[in-house]
Amino acid sequence: MENKEIARVLSETADLMEIAADNGFAIRSYRNGATAVEGNPERIEDILRDPARKITDLPGIGKGLAQAIGEIVTTGSCERRDQLLEKFPPTALEFLKIQGLGPKSIALIFEHYRISTIDELERLCQEQKLRELPRMGAKLEEKVLRSIAQYRQHSGRYLLSYAAAMAAELGDLLSSTPGVDSVTPAGSLRRGRETVGDLDLLVTGPAPTAALDRFVAYSRVSEVLGHGENKASAKVGHEGLQVDVRALAPESYGAAMQYFTGSKDHNVAIRQRAVKLGLKLSEYGLFRVADEVKIAGETEEGIYQALGLPWIPPELRENTGEIEAAEAGSLPELVELSQIKGDLHMHTTESDGRGTLEEMAEAARARGYEYIAITDHSKALSMTNGLDEKRVVAFAQRVREVNALGLGIRVFSGLECDILKDGAMDISEDALAELDLVIGSIHSHMNQESAEMTDRLLRALQSPSLRIIGHPTGRILLQREPFPFDFERIAAEAVRRGVWLEINSSPERLDLHGTLIRAARAKGASFTISTDSHHPKQLANMRYGVTTARRGWLGPQHILNTRGAEEFARALQSKS
Repeated sequence: MENKEIARVLSETADLMEIAADNGFAIRSYRNGATAVEGNPERIEDILRDPARKITDLPGIGKGLAQAIGEIVTTGSCERRDQLLEKFPPTALEFLKIQGLGPKSIALIFEHYRISTIDELERLCQEQKLRELPRMGAKLEEKVLRSIAQYRQHSGRYLLSYAAAMAAELGDLLSSTPGVDSVTPAGSLRRGRETVGDLDLLVTGPAPTAALDRFVAYSRVSEVLGHGENKASAKVGHEGLQVDVRALAPESYGAAMQYFTGSKDHNVAIRQRAVKLGLKLSEYGLFRVADEVKIAGETEEGIYQALGLPWIPPELRENTGEIEAAEAGSLPELVELSQIKGDLHMHTTESDGRGTLEEMAEAARARGYEYIAITDHSKALSMTNGLDEKRVVAFAQRVREVNALGLGIRVFSGLECDILKDGAMDISEDALAELDLVIGSIHSHMNQESAEMTDRLLRALQSPSLRIIGHPTGRILLQREPFPFDFERIAAEAVRRGVWLEINSSPERLDLHGTLIRAARAKGASFTISTDSHHPKQLANMRYGVTTARRGWLGPQHILNTRGAEEFARALQSKS
């Protein structure tokens, strides 16, 4: 079991304890334990299996929590969580995913109305009964109804990072099977979509069907959905992700990769092109209709070439102009992960991060970066110990001293400065002027109307210190929709003022997404790709931001942190 899964169960238990009005200290213990587990660089399960080690040696893990973690690793749950799920409806955890409802609100609803399903909650709101409870009103009812609709829309979707981790885990398992040469992810994971509905794995080799037997026998398979001669399907992991494993003959590998990568719209357009050329395309190959002779299928490149096209990168395959661009020979040169020279958004123990400046710098240096920017939160986010003006100035001085000593990597002093409700910056301009880099982000009052939010961002763009708009739409995948504003107007104003737009690589955000990236680029916008890391290991999330940039058709020339340290420093000064 991965650390993130253990942390999720601990967080859920804390939420259930809060609904039950349990002891506040115990609740904090579970929440702190979840943070400690998720942030630990080693797998907790590996530590538990080592008789010479104890997880109670980890900060924040006492004996009681250690016992609960052991139960989670063994059974997928823990006694306290199971007890609470007996006390409350089994759907209590679903209620916690509805925006606007915290544990205390849910407890109040359960107590007064004895409901047990999301459908019943929806009916309460429609009948305007939620507003009869203390501290609840018409606006909350509207928010809950919107959130229920979003929850249903996202139900059965998984973060790109979760699907990627599952693909890597199963890839390691299946590739070690005798007779298997390769295991390759396809589908929306390969295209880099921000959320994934299911996972497709294609297996090739002299005896690929042996992998199917091994797959359905895997200990983390919770339900086998089918097991045929060339395909096996199952639900895997505690989240129940559906995984389809297909065994392929080498001569059909390229055709199957093209077919199962998708998207559906891209494949329809490609098949229509084949028909016009007197050909028939399927997952088994490309055939001449006249005599059914197979002319391509072993490689994807061969499929596209036989159709008169260059190979189209998977991230572009959404039928949004990529086929026309390929035909015209104008496919973009897409940015590569290896071209990123630095990470510009990260937090340290000065605010809510879990690594020191030195630890973040060392992790970045180990990744081959030339520079980083440390961008802790500003004072408006008091729960994160955000920096005030005095600490901002002191931090800028500290970074100058650190660079003078040398860490093997250049450090830029920065701040993720809150954009306040009225669009003012959270920190005075005199203090911001001491820094190398200021990211402006919205973390509060996200329920403003579109015109109000647009004006808020326009005012923020007037700040002479602002260099980057951080996670510009404020979305949290599968949890929170983007806040409304006139995106194209903001993008155009950012271009006019020389402010860059961030592509936030956090798997929970991936903000901006590909469609908005293309819209902003059409206005002349430039971008940064940053991880928003709160722990050194999260620097690895850069790959998700790069994938998202590729889905937005971006090349290295559009991204500021593909520049070397000196060129980037000059760009900071000139806003270019």
